[in-house]
Amino acid sequence: MALEKIVSVDLIEVVENGCIQVRTKTVIMEDGKQISGTFHRHVIVPGADYSGEDARVKAICSATHTASVIAAYAASQNQESAA
Repeated sequence: MALEKIVSVDLIEVVENGCIQVRTKTVIMEDGKQISGTFHRHVIVPGADYSGEDARVKAICSATHTASVIAAYAASQNQESAA
C-alpha cells in the first residue's frame, strides 16, 4: 500500500477588479486511486506580494497586475473605507 499526497493549483480566475482567485487541490492517492481530496482558495489582490505562488499564478499576476490596475484597485478600496 503506497500513499501519495499531490498538491496542485487546479483553477486560476481573474476577477473584473483585478483580483486573482487561486484554487489549490490536495489529493491523497492509494495505489494509484484517489481516496481523498480537498480544495483551498485564496485571493491575490492587485499590489500584493505573489512571489511565493506557483509559476503559472506568478505569470498571470505579472500580466494582470499592471500599474493602472493596482491604482484602480487601491482607489476602489479607499472609496469603500471612506463610505
